Order: sequence, then structure tokens, then C-alpha cells
Amino acid sequence: MTKKERVAHVLALLDEHYGPTKCYLHHETAWQLLIATILSAQCTDDRVNMVTKDLFQKYPSIQAFAQADLAELEQDIRSTGFYHNKAKNIIGCCQKLLSDFGGEVPQDIDDLTSLPGVGRKTANVVRGNIFGIDSVVVDTHVKRISNKLGFTDSDDPVKVEFALMKLLPKDHWNSYNTQIIAHGRSICTARNPKCGQCFLQDYCKTYQGMKKAEGQTKKTAAKKAAPSSLSL
Repeated sequence: MTKKERVAHVLALLDEHYGPTKCYLHHETAWQLLIATILSAQCTDDRVNMVTKDLFQKYPSIQAFAQADLAELEQDIRSTGFYHNKAKNIIGCCQKLLSDFGGEVPQDIDDLTSLPGVGRKTANVVRGNIFGIDSVVVDTHVKRISNKLGFTDSDDPVKVEFALMKLLPKDHWNSYNTQIIAHGRSICTARNPKCGQCFLQDYCKTYQGMKKAEGQTKKTAAKKAAPSSLSL
């Protein structure tokens, strides 16, 4: 089976099990999703959603965030971790949105990544979910599971992104991320993957490697246990 055929089988199975999925970060506007994604770095979506529920009421606009007191905002987002940098970036990001982009979130990836705290992952989340632009989002789930599937062999998110852009059909770029997140949360968890329940095990390089190693171990054990055919 070619790599292209393997990809097609995997995508079909993801569609079958998870269907159309949507962004897990709660938002109503482009700037809310931008801020929520900045907060999601090294933090769970569930925690971010808990924080932004009150945060977006306290700061109801880009202007409100741009004028926020740094120390106060730090405390507002403290539970998301790395709150010093996140608060500084959020204020700087909103200030630049006002000064350089007329208070509107831009669509262009270079414009987005020029904002404080916005890397390619955050930019692609906004582009895909707000503007409907086909984008590959590489988070920890996508990087980890894509490597297990043999789609990539890199730990560099940017290299993984471009490898997946070449490998995946464009109409699956947006859905691949959210489907893989769902899979990473329910079955292919980082600490205790449920390999026996995984519908992708036939296409998982890691799982197949484990099975091969188990087979070799059993074969070696059986060989050692077998009675010798040599007579004294």
C-alpha cells in the first residue's frame, strides 16, 4: 500500500468515527478566538474555556484588552499557566490590532504572525475557523499522532505542518486537526494509549512496531523453551 493510499484510508476512518468537527475553543468573534488560542499554549481547551467565560465579559472588546492593566490581566488568566508572557502578549496583540489593522483581525498569515504571541498554529486556527481558509494546525496531538501514523518524522511543528500540507488533500486540512484532537483525547492519549481499541492500529507505525517486537520476543522465548534435539 502506498503512502497516499494509507492516508486516504486513515482520513476515511477519521471521517467515519468523528465526522465533521468544530473548534473546541469557545468564541463568538475572531478576536476572541485569537486570544483563546494564545491562552491555549501549554493549557487544555477546557481550562481556557473556563477562563474565557468570565474574561470576555470583563474585557468585551479589543480596546478593553489593549487598555488592560498588565498585573490585573495576569491574575485573570493565571490558571492557564505562563500567565506573565500570555498577558503581555495579549495586550501587545490587541494594541497592534488597533494601531496596524484598524481593530480587525487580519486573514493573511504573515500579518497574523506579526502579532505578539501569535505563531503559525494560532494563525492557522483563526484562518481555518474564522475565515474558512484551508489550514493545517499542528498542536501536540497532531504532531504526536502524525508521527505514529508515519505521516511525518519530525518534532518541529513547522516541518510537520508543511509535510502534512503536501500529504493531505486540501479539503481535509481543517478537519484533520480537530479529528486528531478527538482521537488523542479519547483513544490515543499521550500517557496511556488504548491501542487495543484503536481503529487506526493497522496504519500506526508505533503499534505495528510493538506487535513485531512482541512477536520476536515470543519466538525467542519459544525457541529457548523448546527441548534440544541433540542426544547425549
